[in-house]
Amino acid sequence: MAALSVELQDLVGVKQQLVKIQEQCRERGLVHSAKWASELAFALNPLPLNKLPSPPELTEEDAQDLDALCLAKSYFDLKEYDRAAYFLRGCRSQKAYFLYMYSRYLSGEKKKDDETVDSLGPLEKGQVRNEALRELRVELSKKHSAGELDGFSLYLYGVVLRKLDLLKEAVDIFVAATHALPLHWGAWLELCNLITNIEMLKSLSLPDCWVRDFFMAHMYTELQMIKEALQKYQSLMEAGFAKSTYIISQIAVAYHNIRDIDQALDLFNELREQDPFRIENMDTFSNLLYVRSMKPELSYLAHNLVEIDKYRVETCCVIGNYYSLRSQHEKAALYFQRALKLNPRCLGAWTLMGHEYMEMKNTSAAIQAYRHAIEVNKRDYRAWYGLGQTYEILKMPFYSLYYYRKAHQLRPNDSRMLVALGECYEKLSQQVEAKKCYWRAYSVGDVERMALLKLAKLHEQLNESDDAAQSYIIYIQDIFSCGEQLEHAEVSTALRYLGQYYFKNKLYDEASLCAQRCCDYNDAREEGKALLRQISAVREQGEPSSTDLSLPSVFNPLSSNTTPVRRVSPLDLSSVTP
Repeated sequence: MAALSVELQDLVGVKQQLVKIQEQCRERGLVHSAKWASELAFALNPLPLNKLPSPPELTEEDAQDLDALCLAKSYFDLKEYDRAAYFLRGCRSQKAYFLYMYSRYLSGEKKKDDETVDSLGPLEKGQVRNEALRELRVELSKKHSAGELDGFSLYLYGVVLRKLDLLKEAVDIFVAATHALPLHWGAWLELCNLITNIEMLKSLSLPDCWVRDFFMAHMYTELQMIKEALQKYQSLMEAGFAKSTYIISQIAVAYHNIRDIDQALDLFNELREQDPFRIENMDTFSNLLYVRSMKPELSYLAHNLVEIDKYRVETCCVIGNYYSLRSQHEKAALYFQRALKLNPRCLGAWTLMGHEYMEMKNTSAAIQAYRHAIEVNKRDYRAWYGLGQTYEILKMPFYSLYYYRKAHQLRPNDSRMLVALGECYEKLSQQVEAKKCYWRAYSVGDVERMALLKLAKLHEQLNESDDAAQSYIIYIQDIFSCGEQLEHAEVSTALRYLGQYYFKNKLYDEASLCAQRCCDYNDAREEGKALLRQISAVREQGEPSSTDLSLPSVFNPLSSNTTPVRRVSPLDLSSVTP
């Protein structure tokens, strides 16, 4: 069990903190952080009346600003941000100051979004800027130097710095914000988006409180350290958050990231039972249904979300996936564009739109979409992988090699990245590197069962017949041991090669066995029959079958300069039943 903060042993104290922070966030219009705190609080037992936290003490400044704050907050809730800011200028309390600055920030964002929707297609989103950012930065910087910013204002200062691409400064400010106000989830989440690797995460000095455990679990998921993330979430559930829909959704996303599709689907179905009107994470659920080609379920999910709210980013992505599964790629791309109009920073929509453009053979639009996805999140391996595929189609292997390497760095144990890298190295005539990639892909658990086949064919091209035979043998065993029928399985290719290989090495019994198996496959039947005739002709001439099992390297460990392969006895094939 992963070690958790000591504070989590006092769940009543944690619940009191959550009740306080959700109220503070709501007063300041930070709705997402308020919702996060409320969801966690709901998963814990209700507090008795005498344990409910008392309202905060008001200062003289708070009392002075109360009327202006109530008026401004009502305008803020109606999205009249300039009007809210106008009535808050000159207010001196911390709460009023935050709402004043936040209203100005959101006013700039709203104008930017309106201008973007009016003037440009979603592929050129980056051109329009929030004009208020520079002024806000100057004012917040002065206050920060004077030490006058509270946890919420520090968070806003960090957001402004991130929007101005001052990422290093933003990280420092967000760390300061988590120290000033550890319970504000928004600051942790912003920090999460700026951390690029585990070394950077370890180098940060973060406050030691229970929210940090949730942050670390989230961070592990983002950095593809799924085992650690699952351990952390399991510990949090055991600590008292077993009913938390937030944790269930995060575990489902983690299983989705390691392609444990059955587990993820079960959790998403459980989530939908507990929270049937939930829209968050449903785009991830639809990705799983898409991968499994579950058309009726995906159709039901799309219709259901349209009934709940058709103008949500997730709904648009689900509908896009539905059309993509039906091979209506233009319609799918249209819905992903809609999602991006609603939220230009929606990572999934950029990546999925890139995939659709690839299907439509529009490589330049695909490249642009994938690049936008990387701008939003440099850790999105799917976008790097998509760029690699696009440049592969454009016959630019050096470019694709660069992007596949990036994808591999983010997902070191994903066989698809390794197979893609191997293919790139092959095209660049770097056979040794290609062999290493294919073998590693097999070693980490080859999802698509392609690596050994490619390795065997590469050995075959290089006339390394013993190594090729060895790879084909393991490939055949692997295909039949997995028990499922694979569309691209090339067992007949392997059997054909092994038949000829054994025949050349005068192992006629094994050659005969392979030839008989060839007859089970349409594309190898004639060759199998021909080989059987050759074998019987040789046997009629009285030539004995070789009894030498010490063939060069198929049945011995290989010499150190080639790919390491397990020892396999030549008669292992007899146990294989297609």
